[in-house]
Amino acid sequence: MEVIMEIRDDLYYTDTHEWIHLDGDIATIGISDFAQHELGDIVFVELPEVGQKVAASEPCGSIEAVKAVEDLISPLSGRVEEKNIDLEDSPELINKSPYEEGWLFKIRMSNPEELENLLSAAEYQKIIP
Repeated sequence: MEVIMEIRDDLYYTDTHEWIHLDGDIATIGISDFAQHELGDIVFVELPEVGQKVAASEPCGSIEAVKAVEDLISPLSGRVEEKNIDLEDSPELINKSPYEEGWLFKIRMSNPEELENLLSAAEYQKIIP
């Protein structure tokens, strides 16, 4: 049975399977439907703290699933403005709703030029199997 992965046209993506939604200089970050499907049942997330500075392409937390633990890679540089505290008690929200309730954290971008390194939905579609 083929599983249809949702890829939203209004988001940016990374080759490490994070998605990014922009609202001015605030970027909301999560993992793609493909990533949550590959990981399987997510049981724990470690998110960056509010106020923490994160750097593009650098680990800033982790996602633990039954099958594996993966680094959470920040797609952009900036300061963490908010993290999804609902995931502390309910990490499975990432599996159920990766683009809505399962968002991970929000940053205020410090280097908007980094957006040029992100993938469009069409480009992301080409890199997933």
